[in-house]
Amino acid sequence: MGKKTSIGGQALIEGIMMKGPYKTSMAVRKKDGTIDLSDVPEKHLRDKWKFFGLPLVRGMVNLIESMVIGYKTLMRSADISGFTDLDEEDTETPKSEKDEKKESLMMSIVMVIGTVLGVILAVALFMYLPSLIFKGVEWLAKIDLRVWKGLIEGVVKIIIFITYIALVSLEKDIKRVFMYHGAEHKTIFCYESGKELTVENVRGFKRFHPRCGTSFMFLMIVVGIVLGTVLALVLPSFIVDRNWLWVPLKILLVPLTCGVGYEIIKICGKYDNLFTRIIAAPGLWVQRLTTKEPEDDMIEIAIAAVNEVIPQDGADEIK
Repeated sequence: MGKKTSIGGQALIEGIMMKGPYKTSMAVRKKDGTIDLSDVPEKHLRDKWKFFGLPLVRGMVNLIESMVIGYKTLMRSADISGFTDLDEEDTETPKSEKDEKKESLMMSIVMVIGTVLGVILAVALFMYLPSLIFKGVEWLAKIDLRVWKGLIEGVVKIIIFITYIALVSLEKDIKRVFMYHGAEHKTIFCYESGKELTVENVRGFKRFHPRCGTSFMFLMIVVGIVLGTVLALVLPSFIVDRNWLWVPLKILLVPLTCGVGYEIIKICGKYDNLFTRIIAAPGLWVQRLTTKEPEDDMIEIAIAAVNEVIPQDGADEIK
């Protein structure tokens, strides 16, 4: 008899991070072929302030916390795996402490600039561009399409999202990350089935899991379509027809969108019926792009990561 677990993870560079009910750990393949296992320290706002653990609020909070810890472990896995090495170890002169501080400062500045540019690009692609395209469609149709505004903008977002994922998956290093993503899902399925976590057993399971971050991101777009449609119908045309008002309004609604999406994905993780399967279906389809069939050594990494976070008291079981 199988079970559902709350254990989940994230694919890294040559590794996987797994989050259990009591601890979070990461397993990374080092350059010498050995596996580096380490715990990942975490702090949660809900542990200090109960407000951040309330329904509809916890969705946005968890998303931000997951993004922060995900970025940190991704950078850490790059160092452990040797991905950031310059292949000039024999000729490279030792750096002074002053040089290392300067390099660290420059990296911090680059990271901040990259983050700001990333946010600007995300707003342009997923907020402003869909609204711009809608206005173009409405102009070509020569009719009032306000009732379809949320749907049209949502479809544009989905097309942008899928196109982006499809393009980045062609890059060699990203493809390997997606293979580790597949190994993560297969291992979780094997654990939930009650079978022993071995490479042979894990290999036989599918790589599409309904409780995946990809499904959550897709669900957020769907929730955004519903909220956008409602707003377009109830708000005055002065706001809806002007992107300099409409786009900031949609940005302000992101926390609510995350909150609703998070609660729905939790329901889907707890129940298995026709309704939850319909909701999970689009995300499972997109996982054909975000997951790839893993190699055996990748499955070994996933097994090592999962074994580190499995609780002895069964606290991870979703009932």
